[in-house]
Amino acid sequence: MLDITYPPVIVTAKVLFKLMRQRVVVSGSESIPRKGGALLAINHTGYVDFIYAGAGAEPRKRLVRFMIKKEMMDAPGVGHLLRSFHHIRVDRASGVQSMKDALAYLKAGEVVGIYPEATISRSFEIKELKSGAARIAADAGVPLIPVIVWGAHRLMTKDHPRDFSRSPKTIIVKVGEPLHPTGEDTAAETEALRVAMKRLLDEVLAEYPEAEKAPGSWWTPARLGGSAPTPDEADRLDREELRARAAKRAAKAAEKKAAAKKAGQGE
Repeated sequence: MLDITYPPVIVTAKVLFKLMRQRVVVSGSESIPRKGGALLAINHTGYVDFIYAGAGAEPRKRLVRFMIKKEMMDAPGVGHLLRSFHHIRVDRASGVQSMKDALAYLKAGEVVGIYPEATISRSFEIKELKSGAARIAADAGVPLIPVIVWGAHRLMTKDHPRDFSRSPKTIIVKVGEPLHPTGEDTAAETEALRVAMKRLLDEVLAEYPEAEKAPGSWWTPARLGGSAPTPDEADRLDREELRARAAKRAAKAAEKKAAAKKAGQGE
């Protein structure tokens, strides 16, 4: 693929990381092949995870094509930039096309980034995973590589104000050992991925600087003494959010129907 904007944006991002006093620590990149397709399965704790997850492939001189929801890909300005990076547009209402696109990219030898949790984890723990990652990797015949990004949620995530201040922050990107799904038992292979991601997350949490673990802070998992929701509490909040979205969609549909009926009567 012809990448005109992607490389210079990476250079700019590195400069910004330094200006914002961010320390980005990358390890395990040797698990990513220098050539050929690979699917990176990344945990999802915030809105800018993908910016840092790409750093995991940089030492191997690979660019990652992320699967990003259509709301961002279609947004004015930023959407144009994301599309220039050849990322993959994901429509949650109909994910078939995005899976086809990811499969085509992988077979063409690209590195693709996917979020198997599908939505941001409010607990910052690993949620239940969708089976798409294991199925895509098996169909494409490429390694499925777990990746943990930790610390990026401190910048921008659900339920909390953004923090792009210059207060020092460490962001860890850790790449795990490749898995090789065959498609024979997708449920078991998805669970194997979840186990690998949980283990990798525990390693990252243990490695995180003591000075920044901040017990009691909102961005620290409850099991480590933080005030983040427990996984059960996070699930409840997710369900409430889904109900609120459904109610909003229903209200809009009712308004549209009423307006159409009124217009018809006016004629």
